Amino acid sequence: MIAPAVVDSVEIGGSALTPPGVGEGLSPLAAAQRLGQSDRLRQRRFEQLPTSGPGSPWTEVQGRGPGESMAPASLVELISSIATVGVLQPILVEELPDAGVRLVSGERRLRAVLWGASHHPENSHFTQIPAVVCPGPLSEEERRCWQLVENLAREDLKPAELAAALLFERAAVLTTRLLAAGVPVPAPVAYLDDPVERFRALDRLRTEAGCHHLGAPWGEVLRRLGLQLREEKAKALVRAFSALPQDLSAEMDAAEIALATRLAYLKLNQGRAQAAAELWEAIKARGRPDLLAAAIREQTDHPDIDSEAAVDAAEALHESADEARALAGRQRYAPEDEPPSVQPVSRQLVDAALRGLKDLLEALRAGTCVSRYDTGSLELFAIELLELLGGPAKAEAVA
Repeated sequence: MIAPAVVDSVEIGGSALTPPGVGEGLSPLAAAQRLGQSDRLRQRRFEQLPTSGPGSPWTEVQGRGPGESMAPASLVELISSIATVGVLQPILVEELPDAGVRLVSGERRLRAVLWGASHHPENSHFTQIPAVVCPGPLSEEERRCWQLVENLAREDLKPAELAAALLFERAAVLTTRLLAAGVPVPAPVAYLDDPVERFRALDRLRTEAGCHHLGAPWGEVLRRLGLQLREEKAKALVRAFSALPQDLSAEMDAAEIALATRLAYLKLNQGRAQAAAELWEAIKARGRPDLLAAAIREQTDHPDIDSEAAVDAAEALHESADEARALAGRQRYAPEDEPPSVQPVSRQLVDAALRGLKDLLEALRAGTCVSRYDTGSLELFAIELLELLGGPAKAEAVA
């Protein structure tokens, strides 16, 4: 265990640090910022814990206790999922000084795996469970803070929020390694509110101390947060967040700008900052954030045109694409073939679905990928969608 580090009369670690304001109103992002200020929580590590046998650390499952949500009948879908693909998100546990571990978060996952280990011992998915383990005992404030951070893996966080959380966690990993190497971390650095500045300051300390071998591997950062996220995407998120002003990142979050579009904007901004700034202002003035990706392409392909012309061209492309889709729909369904009693799907729902598909395609074209689990879900949805739109023959062709 790393001893608490006292720097400039501020103790960074142990239970002496009580994150102010921990409670129901604290967001997972704010909790991630404070997580790095607890010495015990900074020592979290990823392990595969056995669920049965001599090496099993479990004495009892602590948490909400027996109830309808914990009964095997209520866990049947989760048990079935784990039996097929395993546990996708680690549970959180704390090591107790005497023996064993205590659950902090993930009771349903643990109960499902323990039930499977008892009833289906031949299934390898039930023999162990992925866990993020932290030295204990933890204070109630530390435990609550950690539980909130686990929500990062479930909440639909916006790109800038997720990037900030990743940087806070990466800073926590680097802080732990610096302290273990005997490098003091001044309080003004440890408590920087800006995640970019906090990590950069820590990195400067690492360089100045000659500890070039120390680092904060992305794989460890993602495992500690329990995020099902590829390292390449995590790096891209942080790169876009770090290179753009935070107010611009926040505006893009509010406008729901996809990561692939932000990276394209970043590339334009690095070569032609003034053109990029004018383009974003033109997009905001039109109230059409959906045109940004196409406008960036126009500005990149035709450097001589101004921002207004680029947005005009992007708008024309969108309109022509909408007309083409409408024409295809009219040709597919002749008036005599269309059932008069069928209620059409709302325009808003179709637009939302099309925006989501376009963002997904942009992300895939930018080199990102979808997890195996999500790929299967997308394929099933695509087959059913095509069957509903064009009949079984089209769905079978895709399948």
